[in-house]
This record gives sequence, structure tokens and C-alpha cells, in this order.
Amino acid sequence: MSRRTETQEEEAGAIDLTPMLDVVFIMLIFFIVTASFIKEPGVEVNRPEANTAESKKNASILVAINSSNEIWIDKQMVDPRQVRPTIERLHAENPKGGIVVQADDEANVEAMAQIVEAARELGILDVSVATEKN
Repeated sequence: MSRRTETQEEEAGAIDLTPMLDVVFIMLIFFIVTASFIKEPGVEVNRPEANTAESKKNASILVAINSSNEIWIDKQMVDPRQVRPTIERLHAENPKGGIVVQADDEANVEAMAQIVEAARELGILDVSVATEKN
């Protein structure tokens, strides 16, 4: 009889952790889904400074041009002839987003003009140049 009362007391004093674990997992899933992920261009770029810099929220395609005029899209170096098809493919995945070009201080304007021209040919009018806020 004494064993029976001990097990009943242990069961009465035990805390069920299952609901708490369920809540923790639901919170984890919520934070993962709602987190905003920072897009990286794949190469380090020294952006020019500007006094009128504004934050851009709906950029879906991030293009980087380094100091040696190499074009990087989606963390991969892209041949200049493949810029338009790459932008077209990425824009098809998210048609509402725009393009942000991160050009290095020492990059040629020709590479940036090529990216802007490819975007305009595809009908993408939301093209921005990334700068450092002065």
C-alpha cells in the first residue's frame, strides 16, 4: 500500500512538459518564417557615398560589380553576355521585386550601364544603385 501512495504522489507532483515544448517549437517556427534574410552579392564592394541615400525594401535581385569589373549575381560570377538571361530568370521567380546594383568605386560605368540596359529590355523599371549614406 505504501508503494502505491508513493507512485501516486510522484505522479501528482510531476510536471508535464509536453505543452511547453509544443509552444517552444511553434515559436521557433514562427521566428524562422518571419525572419528577414540579408541578401549578399557574393563579393565585397566599396560603394560610393551619397547624401541622398534611401533604404530600399523590395529588392529581389542583387547585382555586384567589383573593382575589376566582374559582375556577380546571386553569389556567382556571371559572364557579361549572360547578364540578361540571369536577370530574366531571377525576375521570373519574383516579378514584383526590383534590382539593386552595388558598384565598386573603381568599377567602370559600362558594366553598370549594361546591367541597367538589360533590366530595361526586360521591362524592369525599378533599378537602384546602392551607396553608403554620407
